[in-house]
Amino acid sequence: MPIKKSAKKYLRASRRRAAQNLKIKKTFKDAVKKISDFVKAGKIEDAKKIFPAVQKVLDKAAKSNVIAKNTAARLKSRLAKLLKRSAK
Repeated sequence: MPIKKSAKKYLRASRRRAAQNLKIKKTFKDAVKKISDFVKAGKIEDAKKIFPAVQKVLDKAAKSNVIAKNTAARLKSRLAKLLKRSAK
């Protein structure tokens, strides 16, 4: 445990940031899982409807540095590819 006052403050801030990051990470993972579940179930139209929302969630995660920009871009690309492939 920290002893100095500034170290205690840093610990509080660190825990708060970690909780926020965890919440953002859970949101985007759930969104990605949801769209892939729709595709597996054959509900392509539902997956296409929520795809813009998933993109928005990924962009927000990248903006807040929870994930890297390239990671968000790669995930969006793979999801778009999955939707396109399954639509055929």
